[in-house]
Amino acid sequence: MKRLTCLALPLLLAACSSKAPLNYHTLTSAAEPASQARAADFRFALQGVSVPPQVDQPQLVVRQGEGIALLENERWIAPLADEVRSALSADLSQDLGTLDLGDAPRGSGAPVLRIKVDLQRFDSQPGRGVQQDALWTLRLAEPGGERVLTCGSRISQPAGASYAEVVAAHRQALATLAGRIEPVARAFVNESVTKCLVGEP
Repeated sequence: MKRLTCLALPLLLAACSSKAPLNYHTLTSAAEPASQARAADFRFALQGVSVPPQVDQPQLVVRQGEGIALLENERWIAPLADEVRSALSADLSQDLGTLDLGDAPRGSGAPVLRIKVDLQRFDSQPGRGVQQDALWTLRLAEPGGERVLTCGSRISQPAGASYAEVVAAHRQALATLAGRIEPVARAFVNESVTKCLVGEP
């Protein structure tokens, strides 16, 4: 019996060591270059970001054929909604040349534009591409009341076959989304636009 136990132990250890490791992914970039954008004459506060419940999982969720696969060994480093918010916050800060106030107390001075993003689609197809459908709302408090504008964007981005490439494609799609919000936000605050720009679906 003792000999059998000794023989079984290496096999058990080998089985444990052969288990696939967990891989963690993030939508935030490693480092942001210095912003070259013209600084906005207002500040912004990115509110909470919502994501579809189907993909709001610790694991990456991808399309495989006609079905959906939840990848047990491929995980987000933080909840997906937080990952999306962090990436958008960094991209908007870069594009607008100003920092995201988030939930910080509002001081007097420059107006604060509140931005809310509702991701209604967050599709991933390794080897094909990713798609994001987003509704985004701009709110600006003024002495006469609050002005509100809601727009929609559909963004597709090709993706490689690896899961890291899928994540990178989503990262690029979020940067594109921030790039679409930026000119509308500037014009909205300056009252030169009251509707979404041409090209927004």
